[in-house]
Amino acid sequence: MLNHPPQNLTIATTGASGSIFLKRFLLAVESDSRVQAINFIASDSGLRVLAEELGLKGRSNLIGQILGSSGKSSARKIQVQSNTDIGANVASGSYPADAMVVIPCSVGTLGRIANGDASRLIERAADVCLKEKRPLLLCVRETPLNKIHIRNMYRAADAGATIFPLIPAFYYRPASLDEMAREFAYRVLAHIGLPQPGAFRWKG
Repeated sequence: MLNHPPQNLTIATTGASGSIFLKRFLLAVESDSRVQAINFIASDSGLRVLAEELGLKGRSNLIGQILGSSGKSSARKIQVQSNTDIGANVASGSYPADAMVVIPCSVGTLGRIANGDASRLIERAADVCLKEKRPLLLCVRETPLNKIHIRNMYRAADAGATIFPLIPAFYYRPASLDEMAREFAYRVLAHIGLPQPGAFRWKG
C-alpha cells in the first residue's frame, strides 16, 4: 500500500469478459481529483471484447466510446497507449507510475506476467511495477480454474502482485449490473488508496 493516494495510474484491459467493470473503473478514476494522470492500454483481444460488450465502433475516440460520450473532452486525464509500443513511458522504471490495475485480466495475460514474458506493453508495465515494488492488481476473470491458472496466480502473488479476482459482492443487494460493477471498481480503488465517498460500507 502506498503512503499517499496514487496520482499516476496505469490501467490495462485484456481479452476476458467484464468490460462493464473496466468502464466503471475508468469513470471513477477520471472523476477523482486525486488522480492526475492515467495511461490506458488495451490488448488486441481486449479491444475485441470491448467492441462486443460495449458496442464500440472502431478505435477512434476509444476512451470517449468506453465512457459513453462522443466528446473527446470526456477524458481529461486518460492517455491511450498502444500495446505494441514497448518504448512508451510506462515501460520504464524511471516513469513515476504509482500503481497498475489490469481489469479484466485474462489468464493468458496473468501467465505472461507471472513468467516474466514482457514482449508487449501491458506485460512490460506490469513487470516494471513488480521490479520497482509498486502496487500491481490483477483482476483475473476465468472459471473454472485449472492448475496452470492457480500456479500462475501463486507465481504472480509471490512476485508482489495482488490477485483481485473479478468477483462482485451481493450482500448489499445491487439493483443492476451497473451498480454491481461500480461497487467492485470502488473496492479495487480502496485497495490502492483511493477510497470512494459513494462506496457501500458494511455496518454489521
